Amino acid sequence: MTLYINDLHKTFGSTKALNGMTFSVTPGELFGFVGSNGAGKTTTMRIILGVLQSDSGEVLLDGKPLTFTDRQKFGYMPEERGLYPRMKVGEQLEYLAILQGLSPQDAHKAMEYWTDRLGVAARRGDQVQALSLGNQQRVQLAAALIHNPSFLVLDEPFSGLDPIAVEAMSNVLKEKIKDGATVLFSSHQLDLVERLCDRVGICSQGRIVSEGTIDELRRTDTLLYDVKSDAEPTVLSQALLPLGVTSTQVGDHTLRITLPNGVDDQQVLRAALNVGAVHEFSTYRPHLTEMFSNVVSVPASTEETISEPKKKSGLAGLFGRK
Repeated sequence: MTLYINDLHKTFGSTKALNGMTFSVTPGELFGFVGSNGAGKTTTMRIILGVLQSDSGEVLLDGKPLTFTDRQKFGYMPEERGLYPRMKVGEQLEYLAILQGLSPQDAHKAMEYWTDRLGVAARRGDQVQALSLGNQQRVQLAAALIHNPSFLVLDEPFSGLDPIAVEAMSNVLKEKIKDGATVLFSSHQLDLVERLCDRVGICSQGRIVSEGTIDELRRTDTLLYDVKSDAEPTVLSQALLPLGVTSTQVGDHTLRITLPNGVDDQQVLRAALNVGAVHEFSTYRPHLTEMFSNVVSVPASTEETISEPKKKSGLAGLFGRK
């Protein structure tokens, strides 16, 4: 079932939290929802779960409004701790599973499975408040998974986790996707988003400003290359100027160059070899972190003039829009 977030608007007093938030998440997809603090991610997630109501717009599941029954199939992990701090881990997870409709026996089995799977089996008898932040995060994910939901909405699930815990949680999400679940999660760890996600939506000032697969978002209309040479960067740069090649120094002996239309990369390589040995000559594709920085830096006065989000268009038209 496809989840549609359609033109959501939400205002808190004089603050416009959502300003036409629109995107979709398809079945079996791991969708990364990223943006700066205050961009509208958490508000959107709370509206999806029914915790908040939007001022206008709608959330649809296969074209129909979400119902209470639909939301019973959702697992939600809030950014802030949503657990009872003085309740024991095992008892709490069983209680939450029963609230989701599991029998006491099934709830106990699910608790045992997820605490073992997420590495907190030894802490079942401990109060949540006695756990480290990372282990609390693991328990919180177990609470979201305890009833085997078909749709997961996770707000900063990797926050406060060490690399081993990040890997364990990543593997769990991948397994859920293989089992047919759909995952929507937000994160400020863009390298992790880039590694895990099928598609990414970048939001700024309450709406999506760029959306697509990682490959689509990293695509550029111009060809970029990194050239590492024994030649001094200024010498190499001057040698490439007759070809119309522009360059930026990105390392001690490395230039990032832009090839103009009609210029063959082998011409550039030959020109570079004329002034020194070339140790690297490779295409460069900007990472999600770079694109994110450029997209979300659009000032409010400029962004209000943008009528449609940049979808599946790569970085073309985004760089320089600051």
